[in-house]
Amino acid sequence: MKKLISVLLAVLMIISICSTISFSAEEEKPVISFNTEKALYVHAVAESEDTEAWSEWQCVHDEDYGERNRSEKYFFLPSSADSEKVDIYNAFSEAVTVNGVEIASGKIASVSYEENKAYEVKAESSTYTLRFIKSGAEAAIYANNSDADGKGTDLFAYLSSDKSYSAKASGAVVTPDGKIDNTEIKKIKGRGNTTWIKSKKPFNITYDKKVSIAGMDSSKKYSLLANYQDDSLSRNRFLYDLSDAVGMPYASDSRYVDFYINGYYWGSYQLTEKIEAGKSSLVKDFEEEDYLDKEGNVKEDFPFLCEVDAGATDGEDYYVKLSGGLKITIKAPELSSEDKGYNEVKEYVKKKFDSFYNATRTRTADLTPYADVDSLAKIYLINELGKNWDAGVSSLFFTYKQDDDGKYKFYASPVWDYDNSLGNAVGIANELKSIKVYDYEEYTGWWCKYKGLSSGTKTSSNIMNRFAQNTPILNRAKTIWNEKFIPAINHFTGNKLDEEIDKDFYTADNYYSLVEKTAEMNYTSGWLLNTGNWIADHSSLTKAAFDKETNTYSVNKYPSSYTQDFKGMYDYARDWMVSRAAWMSKQMADGTVTDKTVNNSDDAPPQAEPKLSSSSASLKAGAQKTIKVIDGSAKSWTSSDSKVAKVKSGKVTALKKGTATVTATLTNGKKLSCKVKVTTSPKLSKKSITVKLKKTKKIKITGKAKGVNNKYKNTKIAKVKSKKSAKSLKIKGLKKGKTTLKITVNGVKLKLKVKVK
Repeated sequence: MKKLISVLLAVLMIISICSTISFSAEEEKPVISFNTEKALYVHAVAESEDTEAWSEWQCVHDEDYGERNRSEKYFFLPSSADSEKVDIYNAFSEAVTVNGVEIASGKIASVSYEENKAYEVKAESSTYTLRFIKSGAEAAIYANNSDADGKGTDLFAYLSSDKSYSAKASGAVVTPDGKIDNTEIKKIKGRGNTTWIKSKKPFNITYDKKVSIAGMDSSKKYSLLANYQDDSLSRNRFLYDLSDAVGMPYASDSRYVDFYINGYYWGSYQLTEKIEAGKSSLVKDFEEEDYLDKEGNVKEDFPFLCEVDAGATDGEDYYVKLSGGLKITIKAPELSSEDKGYNEVKEYVKKKFDSFYNATRTRTADLTPYADVDSLAKIYLINELGKNWDAGVSSLFFTYKQDDDGKYKFYASPVWDYDNSLGNAVGIANELKSIKVYDYEEYTGWWCKYKGLSSGTKTSSNIMNRFAQNTPILNRAKTIWNEKFIPAINHFTGNKLDEEIDKDFYTADNYYSLVEKTAEMNYTSGWLLNTGNWIADHSSLTKAAFDKETNTYSVNKYPSSYTQDFKGMYDYARDWMVSRAAWMSKQMADGTVTDKTVNNSDDAPPQAEPKLSSSSASLKAGAQKTIKVIDGSAKSWTSSDSKVAKVKSGKVTALKKGTATVTATLTNGKKLSCKVKVTTSPKLSKKSITVKLKKTKKIKITGKAKGVNNKYKNTKIAKVKSKKSAKSLKIKGLKKGKTTLKITVNGVKLKLKVKVK
């Protein structure tokens, strides 16, 4: 009996233990799906049990993702977050208090907040300042995987190391109404060419099943455009939606979204339908496999999707090269060398596109047998309106399919890649001058008919150039412009609202309301306005308008000035497009056009004459000084001797001893100068050093200018191990003996005697 009781007690103890284990496991179920660190996390939707839509507090970052001030933290909230309260998870080992609410370690608490208000948070002996910023974007996209390669590598680190790398991920799609879709991500990988090498990375996402995001058609595949080089974050959106409004086939629908990877906010992105063929893709008229018949053989005729892409390369792209040198990348069917029909498809695409391309050589040619002329006219107008730098060079897509009569033809669409349009890009001055284009940045003047020309030539291999000079296309373009484009632009300005157009193309004010708050988060987080010399000056613009009813072209008397912040950059992009449309409307108007000058006194320049903040400056090598234009704005800056002092956007960097004249060319053409005297040259802190064999020794460089590379000439006895941008040198001894290292800093040649013992 005692034995039986003992057994029963043992069983009860086991049951109790199992019950406890089960309860503990339930308690220890992860709140967040990805690995956390010592930080605070906020959820996209209050009182949600979702584990995916969490984001970490973070610092403002630099272009290399480094933290600028570790004690200043931000919660970058998606539009789904409540405006007054949020759920915060504490991943610190001790309790923290946020706005009077104590949050225990490993626990969640509801915390009230006010946007942009600073809150003091103490956590594990450190004190932080915390601010909340809330987006107004149309959705938020979360992708989570703390072990992307099976070796513990974070998803972003893994993907950004190589564009060809891809990974699965969990995640969430969250809309402003608080709805969460946790469809798994089958694959996420990098995309783009020039854009991929920028700090803010673009991606392609493929979901396990079709997902509808913020009212877009359900699809599995999407592209996330970083719009890194477009300060307005909107040039692609404007032209994609305008293309849709004027009836271009396969215009990619898109949304402003906030993007997070493993809880880190990466900025404001444009989520678009990915350019692919298939019933659940953007080009829905055919499937990838439609080039094969029922027996698996290549059909005599079949549809395909292709892209004019000058950058197509062997090993990376499935492409053909036409007799004229044009490269055509085949996007669907996209085959590998092992796939059936690999060479047959290439030959078919080459044959069909060659016939079409050769026909475009004749300016009076009727291209109807080869292509849908309406779509050719529309793609020309979109590129002309934007003065698209890449017109006819890359991202120019064509869909080859049957028309209503069953005849196979090329359709110029989908539209793609217009961030370097609408007055955004400077271009290459020498190339532009050689083809006699001097007004590329202005909204006046034709563009596409010059694209691809070289000095002294009258014809171009650029296919967009040929469209721009084809009489039947131009005749059709004029009609389409007046019937389709002008009403759409009038709606965009808000002058003549149209409910039907608004389904595809919003007003400028509506777009701004969608992008304003997500842009604030984007730029607060660390991304920069004006990302390089490629970007045009956006400080002023003399606006124009066109009234179709009276055939009146109006130009303001005074230029409008634009603040150097997001609103100013958005307003500039909007006004440039509207003014460009006005100029094109004048050229394509029926009947006599009346020119009118509008006396916009509110934009009248100040009475004071423009001047520089400094007429002279004395700097030591390596020092910097910013020179500003007072009562005016500069279009460009130059230095008479860039080896002595260089200048960019008014910031002067002293390089070596000497004198240089820095000149600002104003928007009105006037030039103002500042004499810069550099009093010292860069030098080494020591003229000679002794280094032990196979050891290193550090010496400093004084007067080293930021961003200027050093050059080293090593010997067999000693070498410099430092980076070319370093402000100090690490000298390593290679072999016993004496030597002299030659080191160039800011263009100044220096010598360092080295003894290795």
